[in-house]
Amino acid sequence: MKIRIVVLSLVMLAAAAGISYASRPEIIPIRQPLAGLPLQLDGWEGRRLPDSSEKIVEKLSVDDHINMYYSRKNPPPVSLYIGYYQSQRAGGSIHSPLNCLPGAGWTPVKNERISIPVNNGGRIIEVNLITIQKGAVSQVVIYWYHSQGRVIASEYMGKIYTVLGAMRAHRTDAALVRIISRITADSSSKAEAGEAAEKAVVEFTQALFPVLADFLPD
Repeated sequence: MKIRIVVLSLVMLAAAAGISYASRPEIIPIRQPLAGLPLQLDGWEGRRLPDSSEKIVEKLSVDDHINMYYSRKNPPPVSLYIGYYQSQRAGGSIHSPLNCLPGAGWTPVKNERISIPVNNGGRIIEVNLITIQKGAVSQVVIYWYHSQGRVIASEYMGKIYTVLGAMRAHRTDAALVRIISRITADSSSKAEAGEAAEKAVVEFTQALFPVLADFLPD
């Protein structure tokens, strides 16, 4: 009987400690607003596009976001979207492009993961590369989940890291980074146009990544 009482007491203490730990206030890291993202990035010249409508922002439950257009001497240009969530505890969570894009009429025709060297080759990140099509229009998309310094391609691993971050650091902040380039018809072949678009999103990722730490905190 004494052993049972001791075990029960330990279980109750462990449960109380877990509840106390989980109920601690969430840490909101200091960062720069996405509106401060540089307009010049290693040869790319940018301009800000209109923000998403209030209806879309409310649906996404995003705390900060930005839409940008970047171009350089060698086409094609790219568009950039970053959506930042400072907390995912209250029900707001990142929406996967594989769910959102089909809802907007885009059909994924190619889906793979690629590795990209960033920070002058000092780090290699794995991201999603997909080709989407709507009628006669095709686009190449790179996207990843950015969670407390981690680059995560898998939506499911992103959820796991969110839980781990909440338990270990009392943080659930994360972001979706998405880069798109249209496959233009002015190239000599569609295959070459697709390769040019893929090259553009990869090279822009390499230009963008070094500045992200100020806006998406580690």
